[in-house]
Amino acid sequence: MGFFSREDVMKVALAYSGGLDTTVMIKWISQRYNAEVITVTVDVGQDEDFEEIEQKAYKSGAVKHYSVDAKQKFAEEYVAKAIKANALYEKSYPLSSALSRPLIAEETAKVALKEGCDAVAHGCTGKGNDQLRFDATFASVAPDLKIIAPVREWNMSRDEEIEYALEHRLPINPVKSRFSVDENLWGRSIEAAELEDPWTEPPAEAFKLVKPIEQTPDKPEELVIGFADGIPTTLNGERMGLVELIRKLNVVGGLHGYGLVDHVEDRVVGLKSREVYELPAALILINAHSDLEKMYLGRRFQSFKQIVDTTWAELVYGGLWADPLRKALDEFIDYSQKGINGEVRLRLFKGSMRLVGRRAEKPLYHHKYITYARESVFDQKAGEGFSKLWSLETRLSSLREKG
Repeated sequence: MGFFSREDVMKVALAYSGGLDTTVMIKWISQRYNAEVITVTVDVGQDEDFEEIEQKAYKSGAVKHYSVDAKQKFAEEYVAKAIKANALYEKSYPLSSALSRPLIAEETAKVALKEGCDAVAHGCTGKGNDQLRFDATFASVAPDLKIIAPVREWNMSRDEEIEYALEHRLPINPVKSRFSVDENLWGRSIEAAELEDPWTEPPAEAFKLVKPIEQTPDKPEELVIGFADGIPTTLNGERMGLVELIRKLNVVGGLHGYGLVDHVEDRVVGLKSREVYELPAALILINAHSDLEKMYLGRRFQSFKQIVDTTWAELVYGGLWADPLRKALDEFIDYSQKGINGEVRLRLFKGSMRLVGRRAEKPLYHHKYITYARESVFDQKAGEGFSKLWSLETRLSSLREKG
């Protein structure tokens, strides 16, 4: 990583969301580093006007702008892996923002290399997890480029950022939601304002996908989700791509008031943070997949995979998408999913989801062994010897304690 004099003109590729922070950064980086700024906006399923974002980038001083449609890649190469890994950080968070960051960083770094940039930049703070996700991915894709993180440098408050933007006539809207929101195909995170108080219930206005219970239908709705090799491929018998399937489940799950996560989360930097998420499709698919998996994996296999799944989620949460361990765990997870073909039936009603049935093509579950009816083929006499051996160590330990 080199140093640049004021006479040198840098080229910087900035991961650009179109929000206040990154809009201010275009001007700030160009002044602070005597740089030409190339903006990169990556579509991972967020509900945004990408043409408007592009115009905002140019009006703010960007010399070039890239819009990258990565929805399909996000679904098939990132979300699909998370489903197979039943990925829930701290048993609660389906990694919606965490999954998107390495992809956004990768696409930004690729543009930087294509354009011959000297540096890459992001809008992450110094107290969150996103800085780790961007920095680690930048270091993996473009290790020789300087990383610029203005929020870690400038120490400006939101009001000071607005003042800076107005002073330089940047196209911002000072009046916006008091919440900080991040959205993509896999979910929506909401932070800041009164949500920083863990005792305060999130107001209805904070949510976009999930309806308040009083506005949900009075009749339950059943869904059947089909899986092939652990990946969801059908909804109510209709085959569809993963992007479309996720979007439909976000709508129907949210309609029934299902899909909220509100918990206290451990950030990697050592801080605890109250986090609120809307993730109808993510919660539906992970719970359905986990349930179907139980039909296939043996007790020891399943027990070990739960350890692998937890480690996988922790690596991704911590920004280590490019880490060799995550890739190695993928090999194990992919092996575990071979032949997991079947359907899960679930019912949504008034903010809840209940799994009501599952069926599989070649499961370890065998009715003729487990049934108590006359056609059972299990010899119950075999249980006596097994039970004695199973408890032998416990019996010997008890005898030793009694002398």
